[in-house]
Amino acid sequence: MNLRFSALTAVLLTAVLIVSLTACGKDKVSAVEATAPPAALQASNPLEITPAGNLRARLKIGEPAWAEVGASITVAARVEVDETRVTRVGSPMMCRITSLHAREGQDVHKGETLALLTSTGLSDAQLAFLKSISQKQVQQRAVERAQLLLKADVIGSAELQRREAELVQASADLDAARDQLALLGMPAEAIDELQKTRSIHSVSRVVAGMDGTVLARKVTPGQIVQPADTVFEIADLSQVWLVADVPEQYAGNLAEGQVVEAEIAALPGQLLHGRLSFVSNTVNAETRTVSARMDLPNPRRRLKPAMLATMVLKEQTERHQVIPAAAVVRENDSEHVFIQMGTDTFVLRPVMLGSESAGRRVLLDGVRPGEKIVLDGAFHLNNERRRRALRGSDGG
Repeated sequence: MNLRFSALTAVLLTAVLIVSLTACGKDKVSAVEATAPPAALQASNPLEITPAGNLRARLKIGEPAWAEVGASITVAARVEVDETRVTRVGSPMMCRITSLHAREGQDVHKGETLALLTSTGLSDAQLAFLKSISQKQVQQRAVERAQLLLKADVIGSAELQRREAELVQASADLDAARDQLALLGMPAEAIDELQKTRSIHSVSRVVAGMDGTVLARKVTPGQIVQPADTVFEIADLSQVWLVADVPEQYAGNLAEGQVVEAEIAALPGQLLHGRLSFVSNTVNAETRTVSARMDLPNPRRRLKPAMLATMVLKEQTERHQVIPAAAVVRENDSEHVFIQMGTDTFVLRPVMLGSESAGRRVLLDGVRPGEKIVLDGAFHLNNERRRRALRGSDGG
C-alpha cells in the first residue's frame, strides 16, 4: 500500500513539474515577443526622407513655373575679316620693289603711297603714249592742210576724208595708250605731266585702294613682283564677321535673321547680340558642318581677326513648364526631383526633362499638377538621403 502511494505521488509530482516548466517556457516566449519591434523588421522606403530641422530650413519649395523657352545651339566661333571690306593691292606689271612706305597694322587712306617700284614695262607704255601723241599731232596737221588744198581745188574730197580717218585712228590709239598707263597704276595727274614734259620715268607707285588697316605686306625691297602677286592686303575693320561652323545635324534649323548671342573669349562677361546675316547653302564635305555668320560692328577695333568665341543660336520660343537646374538630381543615370509628400517628407521621383536655357530645364513629364518640389537644396537633401540609406536608417 505504501509502495502504491509512493508511486502515485511520484507520478503526480512529475506531472506538476512538467506543467510548471511548460508554463515557464510560454512566459519566456511571450516576453521575447513583447520586446521584439513589430515594424523595424520591415525595410523603409529608400527614396523617402524627412530632413532634420536645419536642413529643412535650407530647402526652397515651390511648383514648376511656365515660361517662354526657345531651344538653343552652342557652337564654337571665330572673328574674321569682313570680306566685303577687303582690298588686295598688287602691281599690274612685272616690276621690282624699290621702297616700302607701309607696314602691317598701319592705318592708311585711299590714294596713299604704299610702295615705289620700277618697271621697264612702264617705260615702254609711256613711250607708246608719247608716240601716240606725236602721231595724232601729225594727222591733225595733215587734215588741216588737206582742208586748205581742197578749198584751192588742188585735191579732191576723197583725200580729205582719208586723212580725217587717219586722224580718228590716231586719236583712238592715243586714248588706248592713256588707258594703258592708267591700268599700270599711273595717276591721271602723272599722265598729264608726262604729256607736258615728255619725260619718261620708270618709277611707279602702289597706292591704297581704300581707307583701312594693312593686314599683310607680302613683299620686301628688291623683290620682283608679278602681275598676279599681292603686295599689300588692306581691310576696313570697323565691322567684322563672327563665323561658326555648325554641325550638319543642326543645319535644318538655321536661317538668316535667326537671333544670335555670342561671347568673345578675350572679352569675358560681354554678351553680344545680333542675327545671322548668312547661312551657307552647302555642307563642308570634310568637317560635315555648315558655315553661319553674323555681322559685328567694331568701331573701337577691340574685335580682332582670329579671336575665338562662342555662338549661341536661338530658335523660336514656345511656352513650357520649367524648373531650376538646381532642382534636378542625377541618380542611376536618370534625372529626378524631390516631391513634397507631407509638410516635412519628400520622395525622390524620376522625371523627363528637355533642353536647358538660362539655368532652367524644360519639364516634360513626372510632376502632377499641384505637386510641389524642392526648387533649391535638392543636392544636399539627396546627399543626406543616401547617407541615411547607407547607414540603414529609416530617415526619421
